[in-house]
Amino acid sequence: MARPVWSGSISFGLVNIGVGLYSATENRDVSFHQFEKGTDKRVRNKRVAEGTDREVAYEDITKGYETESGEHVIITQDELESVQPETSRAITIDDFVELAGIDPIYYQRSYYLAPRGEEHQHAYALLRDAMKDSGLAGIATLVMRNKQYLAAIRAQDDVLVLTTMHFADEIRQPRDVADDIPGRRKLPKKEFDTAVQLIKQLSTDWKPESYHDTYREQVLRVVEQKAKGQEVDVEEAPEPQGDVIDLVAALEQSIQKARDGQGRASSGGKSGGRSSGARSSGKSSSGGSGSSKGRTAKSSSGKNSSAKNSKSGSARSSSGKSRKKAS
Repeated sequence: MARPVWSGSISFGLVNIGVGLYSATENRDVSFHQFEKGTDKRVRNKRVAEGTDREVAYEDITKGYETESGEHVIITQDELESVQPETSRAITIDDFVELAGIDPIYYQRSYYLAPRGEEHQHAYALLRDAMKDSGLAGIATLVMRNKQYLAAIRAQDDVLVLTTMHFADEIRQPRDVADDIPGRRKLPKKEFDTAVQLIKQLSTDWKPESYHDTYREQVLRVVEQKAKGQEVDVEEAPEPQGDVIDLVAALEQSIQKARDGQGRASSGGKSGGRSSGARSSGKSSSGGSGSSKGRTAKSSSGKNSSAKNSKSGSARSSSGKSRKKAS
C-alpha cells in the first residue's frame, strides 16, 4: 500500500473525518542522464559562486529575491520560517460550488482522500455520497510541505478526490501573453456550419484508456533497440504543408475522412470504434491498444515512428508523419 503524503482531517460544519492524502497520479516521463559526447563520462552539475570555480556547500546557500530594479534582496531561512503558513492537519470545506463552474485552467494535481481507520469510514461515506448526490464540489485550503494550497474536493465513484488549484492571481490573462488573439467576428456561415459539422462528426465518449503517450513508448523502443545493438533509422522531417486557402473544402474533406474511418471501424477493421484516419493517423505501434489516437504526445507535426510499416493511405496523411523509423 502507498504511504499518505499528508495525514489529518477533513471537516464540513462540525463533522470531522480523519483522512490520508494519496497521490492519484504518477510521472511517466522518460528520464535521461547527461554524458560528454563521444565518451561514457557523466556530466554533473555543481553549485559554484559566480565568477569563480569554487563549489558552494548546500548549507552555505541562501535565497535572494530579484526586485523590479534588478537588485536582489537576501532573505535568511529564519526570516522565511517566521512567515510560513502554520502547519495544519485540517482541511476545512468552506464552500460548495457547481463543479462545472470551475474552469479546468485552475487545476493542478489530484490526490485521493481516504479514511484513516475504520472508525472514520461511516462519516467518510456519508460526506462522499451526499456530495455525489448534490453534484457539488467542496472548496477548501490546506497547508502541505510549508505551502498553502487552494483545493477542490469532489466525489468520484467510491472515493473523494482532492485537486490542488491555482489562486486567481496565478492565472494569466490571454492578452497579456499573446497580442494576436482575434476578437469576436462575423464568420462566413458555410465555413462555420461546416466546422461545427466536423466537430460533431469527430465527437465521441471520453475514454481515457484510448489515449497513449506514443512518444514515450517510441522513445523506450529506440532505447531498447540501441541496447540490443540494433541500428535506428532516422527519417528526414517532412516538408511543412502550405497554408490552407479553401477552408470549406479542407473541412469537407476532413468530414469525409472521418466518415470513411468510422465506416471501417464499424465493419470490424479496428477496435475501439474510431479510426486513425479520423484522429490524424495517431496509431501506436508499440503494443498499445489499436484504438490509440496518440493525441496526448503529438504536436501539430505528429511524429509517429511507425512510419516504416505505414507508407500509404491515411497512416501517412494529415499530421501522422514521422521523423523516425522505430520498427
